[in-house]
Amino acid sequence: MSEAATTLRAPPGALTEGSPYGIPSRKLAMWLFIIADAATFGAILFAYGYLRLANPDWSKPFAFTPTIVNGMVMTVVLLTSSLTMVAGLAAAQSGRTAAGVRWLGVTMLLGLAFAALHLREWFAMIAEGWRLFRNPMGGSPLFGATFFGITGLHLLHVVCGVIVIGVIALGFRRGRFGAGHVEATALYWHFVDLVWMFVFPLVYLMNVR
Repeated sequence: MSEAATTLRAPPGALTEGSPYGIPSRKLAMWLFIIADAATFGAILFAYGYLRLANPDWSKPFAFTPTIVNGMVMTVVLLTSSLTMVAGLAAAQSGRTAAGVRWLGVTMLLGLAFAALHLREWFAMIAEGWRLFRNPMGGSPLFGATFFGITGLHLLHVVCGVIVIGVIALGFRRGRFGAGHVEATALYWHFVDLVWMFVFPLVYLMNVR
C-alpha cells in the first residue's frame, strides 16, 4: 500500500502527513525537546561546577544522615518509577489497556512520592535558614541559589511529568490515545530520571561535609 493511501485511511484526528524521518512525528518532537532540555541542564550544571570551584568558601552543608539518606531514597523511588513506566509501555504496546493504566498510575504515585520527599527536604533547609541568597553557615550565598535553582527545575519537570502521565493514562483508558503517546511520555520520564543521576552526585554527594 502506498504512503498516500495509508495517509488517506488514517483515523480521525491523526496527522495528515507522515514524518519524513521514518519515525512518528510525536516521537521526533519529543526527542528534539529532550535534546534541547538536555542542553539546558548541561549548561546549568556546568555553570554550577564553575561557581563551586571558583568560590573557596563554598559550603558543604549535608551530613550523611538524614539528607543523603533521603536523597538515596529519592533516587531509588525515581529509578523504580522508570521500571514501572517500562512495564506500562510494554502493556500498552501489547494491547493490555487495564494493565497499562495501572502501571502508569503506579508511576504517577512514585513521582508524587519523589516530589513529597523533595519538598520535605526543602522545608527542613528553609527552617535552618537557607534561602536563595542566604547561607546560614556563613559561606558563599550562591549555594542556596544554585541548590534551590537546580533541584527546583528538576522538581518542576517531575511534577509536569506526573500531570502529563495522568492525562495520557486517562486518554489511553478511554481509547483516545494509543501506545505511541505512552511511548513519547516514557521517553520524557526516562530523561527526567537520567538528569537526576547527574544532579544527585553533583549537588548532594559532592557537598557532604
